[in-house]
Amino acid sequence: MGVDAAAGLSGGRGGAERLGELIPVALRGMANGIAERGGPVPAGGPAAVAAALAAAGGGTGVLPRTGVGAERALEELSALLAAGAADPADPACAAHLHCPPLAVSVAADVVASALNPSMDSWDQAPVASELEREFTTGIARLCYPSAAGADAVVTSGGTESNLLGLLLAREASGISVRPVCGANSHHSVARAAWLLGLPAPVVVACAGDRMVPSALAEALAQLGAAAVVVATAGTTNTGRIDPLPEIAEICRRAGARLHVDAAYGGMALCSDTLSPRLAGLELADSVALDMHKFGWQPVAAGLLAARDGADLAALTVRAEYLNADDDTEAGLPDLLGRSIRTSRRPDAFRMAVTVRALGTEGIGALVERCCATADGVHALVAAHPGLRSWGAPELSTVVFRPRVADELAGVDADELVARVRRCLLEAGTAVIGRGLLPTGPDGTPQLWLKLTLLHPHTGPEDYRALLDLVAATATSTAAERTAVARQSPVAS
Repeated sequence: MGVDAAAGLSGGRGGAERLGELIPVALRGMANGIAERGGPVPAGGPAAVAAALAAAGGGTGVLPRTGVGAERALEELSALLAAGAADPADPACAAHLHCPPLAVSVAADVVASALNPSMDSWDQAPVASELEREFTTGIARLCYPSAAGADAVVTSGGTESNLLGLLLAREASGISVRPVCGANSHHSVARAAWLLGLPAPVVVACAGDRMVPSALAEALAQLGAAAVVVATAGTTNTGRIDPLPEIAEICRRAGARLHVDAAYGGMALCSDTLSPRLAGLELADSVALDMHKFGWQPVAAGLLAARDGADLAALTVRAEYLNADDDTEAGLPDLLGRSIRTSRRPDAFRMAVTVRALGTEGIGALVERCCATADGVHALVAAHPGLRSWGAPELSTVVFRPRVADELAGVDADELVARVRRCLLEAGTAVIGRGLLPTGPDGTPQLWLKLTLLHPHTGPEDYRALLDLVAATATSTAAERTAVARQSPVAS
């Protein structure tokens, strides 16, 4: 195939037809790769995956001097990617806040990629910019139903949203503002403080993976400086939600700003049943949301909502070729001040397509399904003779630990738990998560396993075999460890 044929464009006249020829090729390669993998993740670990890539393409590699043509490259590498993927659509792939995206969103993403609007100036994205404005306005109303001036912007995810939350606080309160967060907060909070030149966050005690309000009040009283408090609505380790009404009241009395990292739990606002768990969210100055968690979007699909949309003016920057004063005065929208990024994809398009297809009620129903499945899986764990539950889920995270680890002490017990997870991963059998929680003697950390359930079309019974496998693997791993210990010579 010649260069011109392989380098056909996706937009303009004929672009849709060329995509129509190539998409089935990509899907065929993907299907072949999924069949080859046969499980939630490729077996063999990093070495096996690297070897598969090295062997691909007959030794020509991914940067050949001479191209192989669009069809062959697309089918071969699509198959390779699928065969070597961790597939969140497989129920046994449940380690992270990594969702299986909805087909409608993926299809919308193809259209957005083909047309390639760049969201840094209106003349590159006329309709996409207007659609993003309407969508973000709707998200702001979802978070702040009673705030007339609320607004929201699209981000790359919770990390960027938390960065923006602290940035808005710094601009509103001054460069000396001090971040305050719980011990349960996401690592991006400390990173954001570092990037913004702010002091390291004051870390407040937690109980049951929730911030302790009295500890927050004491920390703010001792601080003697402007503060921004970062609360969490859906922690990474357990899915717990901080007591937001109490935290908001403490912030109000202390004159501190409040940012809520609701990247995990925020879309529960779409559910009449679950939204009461987020009471107090509307009192925050800013809120981080992710639709690539409870929203079933391809990465990345983050949002930051601000109760006072005027706060977002802190993002304003001028570049004559993108948002010249005379253009904005003439009525062209200024997109550059809607992000800290310049070139960015029209991620709001697929989010808007998805919500238009399902409605907020439909999104809420999917969140409810995942949370109900987590309740059911927790019940299976609680009844399992080989497993111990950390506690009932608040969202869709189930935290548990093999009982055989309780027979060991300290490092040995945690090593067993870690080995169980790696054993299942290397076998290509399951992808389960891990988290340190202060459940040992005197609050020392212990390692726990977790399932983060974001698959809306599964039920508790889809996870029974996985729980049995975890327990059996833990038992066999402990037995192997004991046998090795007995065979080792005792030092004299």
